[in-house]
Amino acid sequence: MGLVGGRAVAEAPQGQRTLPPVIELLWGRRERGRRGPRPGLSVDAIVEAAVRVADAEGLEAISMARVAAELGFTTMSLYRYVTSKDELLQLMYNNSARGAEDLVLEGDDWRAKIRHWAIVQRDILDVHPWITQLAMPAPPLAPNSLHFVERALAALDPTGLPAAEKLRAIGLITSFTLNEAKLANDARHAAKAAAAAASAAAAAAASGSADSAADGAATWQPMTYEEMLRELVDEQTYPHLYRLARDARPETRQTEREGFLYGIDLILDGVQARIDRAAGDSGQPGA
Repeated sequence: MGLVGGRAVAEAPQGQRTLPPVIELLWGRRERGRRGPRPGLSVDAIVEAAVRVADAEGLEAISMARVAAELGFTTMSLYRYVTSKDELLQLMYNNSARGAEDLVLEGDDWRAKIRHWAIVQRDILDVHPWITQLAMPAPPLAPNSLHFVERALAALDPTGLPAAEKLRAIGLITSFTLNEAKLANDARHAAKAAAAAASAAAAAAASGSADSAADGAATWQPMTYEEMLRELVDEQTYPHLYRLARDARPETRQTEREGFLYGIDLILDGVQARIDRAAGDSGQPGA
């Protein structure tokens, strides 16, 4: 016998491969709780409380003690159900994709459906930005994540691409979406910090206690990337950036969402090129 989270379990025969304990828990193959469940406490309740805390306060706020306080239980009570913070984080990640088994992708062809799939993924990340800070399992093994992957594979089925290429395309879209969501979240945090600093400096100036640095912060206005480039780069050292900064026009500037969708469309152009190339090699028309 061995111990998993303080619970006695039968050890696998020597040399036999076994699933990680958290995967067994996610798939209902491990007992949910031990030494008598506490009324009102369960794995699901713990995970939902942790998601609430992370949504409101960020991933850095997550600890077993903080989640226990959110639920009104002792920290040790949580260990009856979840063996560690790392296990809790994986359970939270699986929870964020709840309902994936019922997802219906909109569109008349593979491209429209995969574009919708990427948008759904991005929307989840915008609701739960802490996901971008998690160490991502590759490939995914949580049940909700696999439902999500299954929907994308089904959408790509008519393309005739090999299964390995479909998975690579899905992985590329996911990586891009995660990165774009993280950049957007970082920008929001930076904007909030700058606004808070400016507000504090303005308050200090109004009270007559501000120094020159605070006066500068109070009057500082955020600049676009192109405006900062125009201020910083010279034509001889950075000729291409110099031209970019001066060619950019406000009416052509993309919103963050438009930029994300532009990137998704570029990736889908690449997938279509792969489909066309494979069809050309086989003498069949592309999907």
